[in-house]
Amino acid sequence: MTQASLSFPPGVELLGTSLQGLNEVLTPEAIAFITTLQRDFNPRRQALLSRRQKRQQAFDRGQLPDFESDTLAIRAGNWQIAPVPAALEKRQVEITGPVDAKTIINALNSQADMFMADFEDASSPTWANMIQGQHNLMQAVAKRLSHVSGGKCYSLNDQTATLIVRPRGWHLDEVHLRINDIPMSASLFDFGLFFFHNAKTLLAQGKGPYFYLPKLQGRDEAELWNAVFTRAQQLLDIPVGSIKATVLIEHVLAVFEMDEILYALRDHIVGLNAGRWDYLFSILKTFKARPNFWLPDRSMLTMQLPFMQAYCRLLVQTCHRRGAHAIGGMAALIPSRRHPEITARAFAQVRHDKECEALIGFDGTWVAHPDLVNLAREVFQSRLGDDAHQKSFLPQHWITNSQLIDIQIPDGQVSEAGVKLNLDVSLRYLGAWLTGQGAVAINQLMEDAATVEISRTQLWHWLQRQQPLSDGSLLGRRQIMLWLEQAKETLQAEIGSENFKAGRYNEAAELLLKLIYADTCPEFFTLQAYEHLK
Repeated sequence: MTQASLSFPPGVELLGTSLQGLNEVLTPEAIAFITTLQRDFNPRRQALLSRRQKRQQAFDRGQLPDFESDTLAIRAGNWQIAPVPAALEKRQVEITGPVDAKTIINALNSQADMFMADFEDASSPTWANMIQGQHNLMQAVAKRLSHVSGGKCYSLNDQTATLIVRPRGWHLDEVHLRINDIPMSASLFDFGLFFFHNAKTLLAQGKGPYFYLPKLQGRDEAELWNAVFTRAQQLLDIPVGSIKATVLIEHVLAVFEMDEILYALRDHIVGLNAGRWDYLFSILKTFKARPNFWLPDRSMLTMQLPFMQAYCRLLVQTCHRRGAHAIGGMAALIPSRRHPEITARAFAQVRHDKECEALIGFDGTWVAHPDLVNLAREVFQSRLGDDAHQKSFLPQHWITNSQLIDIQIPDGQVSEAGVKLNLDVSLRYLGAWLTGQGAVAINQLMEDAATVEISRTQLWHWLQRQQPLSDGSLLGRRQIMLWLEQAKETLQAEIGSENFKAGRYNEAAELLLKLIYADTCPEFFTLQAYEHLK
């Protein structure tokens, strides 16, 4: 199994190493398909990424977002999205996770309604992870996936959750494949390979090629996805509209264009999802130049804050008005049988959070662990009864610009414990990410890239402001260095010197300091961290 056995069109160069399953994933036909998508749509993607930078410059000069006047007709119009397929009608419980074989099998067998297989925040984008993930999903769709670990064999049940795939965002490249001397779009790579290999099989099974779309900042980026979907279906002679997507509203600019995003994708979209940590991260990043835009300890950043409630209520109202599903946020708890009292308290908090989501009007929610599936289902069934969703619930909220961006928290504070927590979680996650793990259990929570994004951005923000801590001291580089060293020492004592070295935690600490000490807040940690991956 060598690269030499692969066939490439002119101008296509593979930089990734030979791997098990590579020849099945990168067939000549699949390579030709994704090459066509790259050549057709990458120039438009690059233009939209440049537009992001120009918009950010305006926000750095003090501009604030608002609902756009030139799309008022879309927001005021009486239209709905295309009908939702039966396989996506009931989405009360969705489980998420990376694309390794064991996780895929456990998630599909979890009795959740949906499983989001994540090439993005829950996966470290090593070449091996991306290719093996595609191969694993091909095997799963064909009902052939199995896995042996610790002497136990894992295989798929006859009845499994409906599969939804999240490709990487528009901002990311797949550096292991170059087309015309330009790295391949990671979005088109992930989407294109999964769609090419699995779309017809899924349609024959009565389902279809379903996707979650991350990190969109507005309707123009949704329009690009719609064009990609249309072209991909035409290339494979599949009816246009077979692809169905859910868009994550995890950027503060996207919340002002939810109607427009639904309209742009109206033939292909089925819902929107509320992504908490990425949304908060986007607020800090977008308004970093405004002195009064800051957020306190992460423990205080709950969904009950007024601006987060406004975001969720507007999302539900917008979705239901257009016939789309509104999907709530993540319960990241990992139950611990060794600490039953702690787990019981955590379960109670998860139940409360999901009850709040159901009451607001969400049609379903996310969980990170199979043990939470029944809890979440009980909550939504108690609200919905025998109904698959509550799209008939049309809350009449008048949500204003100021409600969405007024992030003042009167009792908000930054504590030494809050700074240390952000440092510790970021160190542990980045070390794991550098060694190929994208979903990492930390403090009984399943953390992914979104947690590091909010944590390191808060640290950058607090340091830039010389943030007063709750004890009256000012946060500076000396404290950051001291507390990061303490976090390293604690972790090394916990896991042992050899595991600490193998985990690349010193490299992770250097990367974290680079992110925190940057003159300008880095847009995404992954853009700087890619060069560290092997």
